[in-house]
Amino acid sequence: MLTAAPAKAATNTANATAPIRIGGVDLLCDWAGCLYWPEEETLIVSDLHLEKGSSFARKGQFLPPYDTLETLERLDGRIAFWQPRLVIALGDSFHDSKVGECMHSHPLFRLQQMVSRQDWIWISGNHDPDPPRSLGGDCCDEVAMGPLTFRHEPKPHAANEICGHLHPQAGIHRRGKTVRRRCFAHDGNRLVVPAFGAYTGGLNIRHRAFAGLFVEEKLNACVMGQERIYMIGGADLI
Repeated sequence: MLTAAPAKAATNTANATAPIRIGGVDLLCDWAGCLYWPEEETLIVSDLHLEKGSSFARKGQFLPPYDTLETLERLDGRIAFWQPRLVIALGDSFHDSKVGECMHSHPLFRLQQMVSRQDWIWISGNHDPDPPRSLGGDCCDEVAMGPLTFRHEPKPHAANEICGHLHPQAGIHRRGKTVRRRCFAHDGNRLVVPAFGAYTGGLNIRHRAFAGLFVEEKLNACVMGQERIYMIGGADLI
């Protein structure tokens, strides 16, 4: 098993995280696309889409088969950095139900080792309604911790919700160019976490799929840059 860097040994710049508050809870958006809850020593990650490459290959769309290892390497690095007590995976951790047949022995062993090091919760998603139980950890549709509820898809009118599914991306106009980057989208009541997987794209926050999820005047995006987070107000999103 490859070993990630020691805790706190990498990425220690002042802007590598962005503090936000959801439902009165203080959280940290990490530049790599995961979320950390310091009080509960909990790391949250969404939409890993492991084995997406092999899933596409079965349908005749051939992609380089390295997405699973790349995703696991990045996740292992953030776990080593934060040293969480608990990891919550917010659904679509696996791209389809056949992942157990497709994952090669090395990434499968590596994932099992990662899960064994701390408590782990697999939340079911639309791609993985029944996550593989052989990996360890607990499986559920959603989980409540304190005032927060963690689930895959956002629910209309829900409060204090942390979710994924929509792969949020921010569009910003700067110096005559439009830049699009993955982001954390929130309004103090709901947070949509970016997709973490190597082969996952993004959906602009201004897409109709986000309609009604946020209070417009409170909308903010924590935009992922190169080892840093940029805080962008809703008025500047296009």
